[in-house]
Amino acid sequence: MEYRVLGASGVRVSTLTLGTMVLGAWGNRDHDECVRIVHHALDAGINTIDTADVYANGQSEEIVGRALRGRRDDVVLATKFHNGMGDDVNMRGNSRRWITRAVEDSLRRLETDRIDLYQVHRPDPTTDLDETMSALSDLVHQGKVLALGTSTFPASHLVDAWWLAETRGHERFRSEQPPYSIFTRRIERDVLPTCLRLGMGVLVWSPLQGGWLTGKYRRGDAVPSDSRAATNGEHFDAGNEHKLTLVDELSVIAAEAGISLSHMALAFTLNHPAVTSAIIGVRTLEQLEQLLGASEVHLDADLLDRIDGLVPPGVTLNPRDDGWDPPSLAPASRRRA
Repeated sequence: MEYRVLGASGVRVSTLTLGTMVLGAWGNRDHDECVRIVHHALDAGINTIDTADVYANGQSEEIVGRALRGRRDDVVLATKFHNGMGDDVNMRGNSRRWITRAVEDSLRRLETDRIDLYQVHRPDPTTDLDETMSALSDLVHQGKVLALGTSTFPASHLVDAWWLAETRGHERFRSEQPPYSIFTRRIERDVLPTCLRLGMGVLVWSPLQGGWLTGKYRRGDAVPSDSRAATNGEHFDAGNEHKLTLVDELSVIAAEAGISLSHMALAFTLNHPAVTSAIIGVRTLEQLEQLLGASEVHLDADLLDRIDGLVPPGVTLNPRDDGWDPPSLAPASRRRA
């Protein structure tokens, strides 16, 4: 397993991060097997685990906490806050009021006294970024959180946060967690270059594009009954004709290179100089085994050029895959009268 420094934090993380969104009620409901998946990932050299309070309404964090009993000090543990965690209108967002409660809830579920990387899951246009960064800085000073990060933030927000840290004395965001894959490349335009300039690490989510880049969705084949496209179809475009064509073409490129499509897709994201680690969200031990070898794959320039010929740099095939729409694009914000 290869390890890279997460931005300027000095912390070394594995180039593959274990994502846990589908460990629990949103995927694998067998908690014992979920624990085995975490243990197998750690035994294989993965030292970074990413979760979030919202995943299965806290269940994912509880599974991770159980799995890390006796192994906590060997892991770079990352979690996130922002999304709604109850009916109370204030149990969500990026306010100081919610952050101070959300972190305590996550610490309890994770069975730990500190979170290595605490990430803002999405921007919150209703909360002053200064308010959010002030509250998060206090958590760092208290020792409950060791480093701060963002997820799916536009480049302009990252620059604003850097400026606030410089001028207000807040702790800096040390990482960003954006969506990135062969099919989702918009962040190459500004987010990734900005992270490089600001010295931020990058942990990319959905590098396999929700299963598209494993080859499980093929023209003429039924959607697998256990796939997220079948169980959570509103989040996936399994019938996208353009993607179906590209999967066939990318599969040929991977086969000619002697690697699997999944390994090629993961290696593609890790090839970008701004990317620190790719998050793999596996539901079974078999899926984990299939992906582990991707950390050893390196793509040459000719192969990367062939991928660029199919999906040009900076292009996202389906804008919905970018993960967040700024409020300025909402119909009410575009009205002129």
